[in-house]
Amino acid sequence: MILRALRRDARGLAMVEFALALPMVLGVAMAGLELTYYTIAKMRMSQLALHVADNASRIGKQSLLTDPQISETDINDLLTGADMQSDGLDLLGRGRVIVSSLEPDPANSGKFRIHWQRCKGVKNWVSSYGVQGAANLTGMGPTGRQVTAPTGGGIIYVEIAYDYRPLFLARLAPASVIREVAAMTVRDKRDFNGNGGAGIYNVEAATAAGCGVFSAT
Repeated sequence: MILRALRRDARGLAMVEFALALPMVLGVAMAGLELTYYTIAKMRMSQLALHVADNASRIGKQSLLTDPQISETDINDLLTGADMQSDGLDLLGRGRVIVSSLEPDPANSGKFRIHWQRCKGVKNWVSSYGVQGAANLTGMGPTGRQVTAPTGGGIIYVEIAYDYRPLFLARLAPASVIREVAAMTVRDKRDFNGNGGAGIYNVEAATAAGCGVFSAT
């Protein structure tokens, strides 16, 4: 009688089924949350790259006597501002921002050069499309999506690499490193000859954000 009653007793069945299904349900929920968090971080990095490129295309000391001049201080402020805009993502502490000035190559007709390049962030990463001084280029950017500079003008090309900080587990995210790029045409006619041809003025004697220095400060 007791054994027959135990066989018919289904009061704990729901609890057992729940215990068996719980790991799968939690796994799906965690994966969904991680993917959402990663997507938001990637979108923010994309927006940051676009903002940096846009701001860099506009900055410059205005004068009635000369074309707008860009300085090391301008660029340092630009990169510091990018970190502040990341708001909690610790852009410079976990990543790197690379800003390049792509201009027509005076030594090679129809080709381009990276006149100057500035970087900030602790991530040990160099530009995927060329370093300062690179010349005879067909443009900058991924194959099939290269950008080129207009005659007498320039393009600000921004690259961001960021080590993604997972919400739960890194293996639940599509990638461990987020990479984003953006480009903007320099808005006004700019003095590209600063500092004896280097392209950037430095009257303030500010420390340049060199691409060989991996620092968030």
